Formats: sequence, structure tokens, C-alpha cells
Amino acid sequence: MDNIISVSYLALFIIISLGLMAGRLKIKGFSLDISAVIFIAMLLGHFGFRLPSEYQYIGLLLFIFTIGIQSGPGFFRSFKQYGKQLFIIATIIIAGGALTTWGIINILDIDQSLAIGLFNGAMTSTPGLAAAVEISKSPLASIGYGIAYPFGVVGVVLFVSLIPKILRINLKKSEEEFNQSLKQSYPDFIPGNFRVENPNINGKSLKDLRFRTNTKCVISRVKHLGITTTPSRETILYQGDVIRALGTREDLENVKLLIGPETDEALELDKGHDVQWILVTSKQVINKPLQKLNLGANYDATVVRIRRSGIELRPMHFTMLRFGDRLMVAASRESMRQVVKLLGNDDKRLSETDFLPITLGIAIGVLIGMIRVPVFGLFDFSLGITGGVLATALILSGIGKTGPIIWSMSSNANQLFRELGLLMFLATVGCEAGGHIAETFNNYGAELLIAGALITLLPLITALFIGKYLMKMNFLTLLGVITGGMTSTPGLAAINTQSDSGIAQVAYAAVYPLALVLMIVFSNILFRLPVF
Repeated sequence: MDNIISVSYLALFIIISLGLMAGRLKIKGFSLDISAVIFIAMLLGHFGFRLPSEYQYIGLLLFIFTIGIQSGPGFFRSFKQYGKQLFIIATIIIAGGALTTWGIINILDIDQSLAIGLFNGAMTSTPGLAAAVEISKSPLASIGYGIAYPFGVVGVVLFVSLIPKILRINLKKSEEEFNQSLKQSYPDFIPGNFRVENPNINGKSLKDLRFRTNTKCVISRVKHLGITTTPSRETILYQGDVIRALGTREDLENVKLLIGPETDEALELDKGHDVQWILVTSKQVINKPLQKLNLGANYDATVVRIRRSGIELRPMHFTMLRFGDRLMVAASRESMRQVVKLLGNDDKRLSETDFLPITLGIAIGVLIGMIRVPVFGLFDFSLGITGGVLATALILSGIGKTGPIIWSMSSNANQLFRELGLLMFLATVGCEAGGHIAETFNNYGAELLIAGALITLLPLITALFIGKYLMKMNFLTLLGVITGGMTSTPGLAAINTQSDSGIAQVAYAAVYPLALVLMIVFSNILFRLPVF
């Protein structure tokens, strides 16, 4: 046994293997899945298994970076749409934890440094602990952190795993509700055929009519004298022509007002014209607006639709192209070949893994996390390596491309690195927490353990009540906000085992940087609050 324990990489794979096997066990339909690794690690940690802290940091960095890269575009969209709600819930969680801690300081009459450690352990905030140690200059902060951290980790995992079953929440229904609300913000584009009967537009080109600006729709086909072609901005409309426009149902009403009535007449393309989906994989066009590509003038081609991350976007002249976008293009067959060459359309490249963006992005994030900024001369603030890497990944993913570097990963590579990082993190953290459970209980008794549990649970319950019943938030979004507000990576992993969607991950990524900042701020406030 000693030999096994001393060989850290062997111990790592033993813990992960046992955890994954335990995670497959189902009791009345419930299983811990990948989250079981932390429980096996705690059990083995109690019996002496230990893993180097480097495993924890490597795993955490991989996990956080891949979440940031995957969630970047959705993060900015989500924060714009739900920013106020997310900010409120995150503040409630952390302020609630701080208020509970302040109450415990007064009721149990314990040292403030120890209590601030309990606060950060219960909220599983390592950056907050670093701030607490620096403020208090006392080892009691680290001891309090060690006491509260095990339940802080396990409590959030159990909470997000059990609460959907206790409240009988159908997570599939939550996914559908979220997707439905997404469709309201990004409605589906539908086609409609219209006959030109308005005499005021007879003999005028699409350019003169400012068709796209006035109707917010795109024309993909025009039938003139029995021949159907793909149009350009110079295409002239005549009475009796039939056009096919794409847009939302509301926008198609604008086409009806401008062009004429809707018709069921078929529009089969002439053999010399085509409409097809093209994948954007060429570095030359990424982060360039459609206007700059000038497909209409250069290739007599029209972008009819843009599909990004499962969402259809309106193709406007200012729309920036991103790696992995799919464009529906209408053009002549000869022009189509040139447009395909310009945009890339390389499925193989989409699935390839470029390691440079991963390693460079993590390195930049770690360096940013190490930067310390004085705040009004009261304390120094830093994101920490985790917050720095997440913030960097979110920003880089939002930017999309810097010079020759494309800040993206294939979905398969993202999932592989994310789960590998998570397994390493859970195994290491679990061993460390398991090694202190008995010692902590013997030395400090159950009183402080209960205090740590209260600091964890009361904010969770409060946030759940306010988010679900008062703010009517989507439940998966709420769970993501709760785990982000608690800075609980294992909690997010527990949600991922219950839902295949990325809804919770986006909310987690939106809240996590804010939670890191608030934990440091409230740690400072707690240390300076008067004790009665």
C-alpha cells in the first residue's frame, strides 16, 4: 500500500478509476457519475492517499480554460440578456455567506481570522483564502478554511444533485424553456415566396430599393420570365417576377408590403445557380465583416443565412464572421466554387486540435491572475490563476482570432480536456479534504463543522428561493449561477452529469469572475466589521 501511495501518478489513476466505476452505480435512477471521484478520493485520502498539488492546478486550469473557450460567445450574450439577474443572485449568495459568518462570529464568539477562513472554505474560494491570510496575518484563516472546505465541496455537489429531484424539476423541460426563450431573442428564419405587384418598384434594382435595410430580409431567388436565378444587389425587379425572401415571420410582412402578395409558385433554380451551406474555416475571413468581403460585387453571391453555435443570425453588412460559422450562400455555380475556396469549407480543420491556443491562452491567463492591483490602499486585489485563466479564455473566445491564432477548440477536444482536467482536480482536492476530516473533527469538534455547513447551505437555499420563485429564472441557469457564485467547480460537474446542454456552464462562466471579486471584497469587509 505504501508503494502505491508513494507513486503519485499510479494513485491518481487508481482514484479516478474507482471513482468512475462508483459513478456508474445507480440507486433508484440516481448516480453521481464523474462527481463520485471526489468521494472516493476523500475516502482514500482519509487512509493516507495524497496527490501533488500540481495535479490540482493543472487539472483546474485545463477545466476552467476549456469552459471559458466554450462559453465565451454565450457568456457575453447571456450577460447582456440576464446580466442583472446573474449579478443579483451572485451577490445574494456571497453576501448571504458573509452575513451568516458575521452572525456565527457573534454567537459562537470565535476568532475573526478563523471565521473568515470558514467563510472562504464554505464557499470553496482559494483566492478569497489568499486574501484572508494576507489580511489577518494569522494561520487560523487556513485552519478555518480546512474545516469548512470538505463540506463546502460536498455540500454544493449534493445540493445541485438532489434539489432537482426534491423539487421534482424536469431538467429536460428547463432545457426546452431556455431554448424557447433563446428563439425569442434569435427567432428562426423562414422562407416565403412573393409576387412583384407593386408598380412603384417596377424596374428598380434591389440596391435602389434598399431591400435588406427596409425589410430586414434577404432574397435568395428571383424568377423572371420563367427562369430562376440567385440575385445580386444589381438585380432588377419587374412586375410579375417572383422572389423568395428569408426572414422572421414579422419581417416577411414587410416584404409583402413592399413587393406584393405571397404565392405558392415553385422556384426551382436554373442549372447554372446553386444554394448551399459553406463552413467558415479560412483564417483570411475570420473576424471580417460581410461588407468587407463584398461577396455581392466580387462573386455575385448573397449570404442568405448564418448559423453560429446552433443559433441563426441575421446576415447584415456589419456581421463579423467567426471560425466554425455556417453560411448559406446563393450564387452561380461558377461563383460558388470561388466563394467556397474563399471561406474554407474544411470540415477536417474544424475537428483538428491546435495546441498553441490552449497552452498560450493558459499561460496568459496565469500571468494575468498573478497581477495584484491596490484597491484604495486598503488591500490588493488579484483574480488568482483560476480567475485569470477563465477571464482570459472568455475574452479570447469572444475575440475569436488574434493574428494567425484562432482562439477555439473542436468540441471533441474541448470535452476531452475538460473532463481530464476535472478528473485530476476532483481526485487531488478530494484526497486533501479527506486527509483533514478526522483531525479537524477531533481538534475542533462538531461546532465549527456545523458553522461551516450553515455558511454553505443558507446562501444556497436563499438563492434557490429568490431565483426560482421570485425572479422566475430558468432552473438550469439558476443552478449554473449558484455553482458559479459558490465558485464550485465540482458542483458544475454534478450539473453536467444531469444535463447535456451548456446552459449551466454559460451561467457559471458569467458569474464566476464576479464571485471571485466579491469573495475578496467581503473577506476584507468581514475582517473590519465590529464584533458585538
